[in-house]
Amino acid sequence: MSTSPETGAPVDTSPVDTSPIDTSPIDTVVYDFGNVLIGWDPYGPYEGRPRAEIDTFFAEVDFDSINHAADAGTPYAVLLERVERTRPDLVDDLRRYVEHYELSLTGPIEGSAELVTELKGLGLRLYGLTNWQAETFHSAEPAAPAIGLMDDVVVSGREGMAKPDRRIFELVVERFGVDPARTVFVDDKVVNVDAARGVGFRGIVFTTTEALRKELRALGLPVAE
Repeated sequence: MSTSPETGAPVDTSPVDTSPIDTSPIDTVVYDFGNVLIGWDPYGPYEGRPRAEIDTFFAEVDFDSINHAADAGTPYAVLLERVERTRPDLVDDLRRYVEHYELSLTGPIEGSAELVTELKGLGLRLYGLTNWQAETFHSAEPAAPAIGLMDDVVVSGREGMAKPDRRIFELVVERFGVDPARTVFVDDKVVNVDAARGVGFRGIVFTTTEALRKELRALGLPVAE
């Protein structure tokens, strides 16, 4: 801070931020699927059993790590074998999840199919980037038909890597020829959205379809309220 020689008043001499503001029009939307287009509830295969009992099982088997390993391409047979070696008392419960996986899918997220249809009608390119096991991905579209409106999908279990690995976002750019600056990535997990932003995508953390519509309008897309 210095002073004006004419008036003696303080003059702000700090550098002016001249970095460009990205105003590139959006032409592509990349969707996560689980809990964005389709509901996923891992308790579904255990319907009828006390939730606290399943919570204990999930904690003891480290279900989150097992699920991520499956998303990243490890076959369920390998994961079941590992659990059978270390916790044979838990393997039957894990096998139940694998064999009744479709019960974890609760159907389309409210309003999601209508929004996907609207974005398609606007001429946007639509892609999926989902952390999903290769063995069970066939269950996705029947449970949420809007998934079939995607131009193409990267399924983590088929690629051997899963979000938030930076490489899987770079794969989307390379495979589909998208410009991250003109692409919105939508995911319900902050860590995945942050990873996408690190590759240059416009990121939106999904909460509800209504909130997503508002954020898309803020980015200049003429979607209905």
